[in-house]
Amino acid sequence: MVEFFDAGDTMLQSGAVLPAVRVAYRTYGQLNAARDNAIVYPTHYAGTHDSNAWAIGTGKALDPEQYFIIVPNMLGNGQSSSPSNTPAPFDGPRFPLVTVFDNVCLQHRLVTEVFGLSTLALVTGHSMGALQTFQWAALFPEMVQRIAPFCGSARTSRHNWLFLEGCKSALLADAAFAGGDYTAPPVVGIRAFARVYAGWAWSQTFFRQQLDRETLGLPSLEAFLTHAWEPSFQAHDANNLLAMLATWQAADISAAAPFNGDFAAALNSISARAVVMPCQTDLYFPPDDSAIEVAHMPNARLHVIPSIWGHMAGGGINPEDAAFIDAALAQILSQ
Repeated sequence: MVEFFDAGDTMLQSGAVLPAVRVAYRTYGQLNAARDNAIVYPTHYAGTHDSNAWAIGTGKALDPEQYFIIVPNMLGNGQSSSPSNTPAPFDGPRFPLVTVFDNVCLQHRLVTEVFGLSTLALVTGHSMGALQTFQWAALFPEMVQRIAPFCGSARTSRHNWLFLEGCKSALLADAAFAGGDYTAPPVVGIRAFARVYAGWAWSQTFFRQQLDRETLGLPSLEAFLTHAWEPSFQAHDANNLLAMLATWQAADISAAAPFNGDFAAALNSISARAVVMPCQTDLYFPPDDSAIEVAHMPNARLHVIPSIWGHMAGGGINPEDAAFIDAALAQILSQ
């Protein structure tokens, strides 16, 4: 069941004040007597708490019979405060920039004010969930014992920013978008957004081996787009998609005090035991970037997912990738 943390009027990293902020979240399991079995598992781009359910279950590393798992929804995703559910004057295209820093500060308030937690056994997440995972460890090193970011990074690379800008431009080009004050969903723009996005989420090898046919059972690339990709984006409000994209583009754990842009210092501040899991064929967050990050982290190891599923290796779709991630989570939780 989805619950809501009413955070009230909230000053964002930008200095803007967003009124009556709500963070939607779901929990699994129960807190133990020592209150030391909590795990935070933030959501990814265009995902909700339901998107993370594949990694949670009896017998898995994230076992609700052993851990208390909190899945907070990122602002902008339509569940938490978003352009689509925020009243004027911050509705639609007037919704302010919300950063990863803002999300994590709100999540910290959630776990401390609602659940009275002072320690987290683990923070983990996929993609933008990984961005939030790194931010948690840098902002609250005394609280976070372990982190396991997968298919993500501690800041958005310049190349990643450019990819996202292409997706955004495809959506904005639809005249029906009307500067964000549309009266009906800008369907053409969202379809174009999805088509730009689709070519990056999987690897070249995935398509070379025709796994879209062999594994996903789709007869053509057009079917791959219209049946496996476009519907997931058409289910979202266009302004919500852009709000989350802006959060992604601005992501950098060193952008806030006390680091003030010193990325190496921010990484070095992460004292949590860490396993960083890029996918070897991820076009968004390549292993080279992760290796640079791990080199600056005092208690981290690089654990590359050996998959040709690209960024989608972290989505729980491919059983082998899901098992690899689950095994790594189980290992770090045992340490």
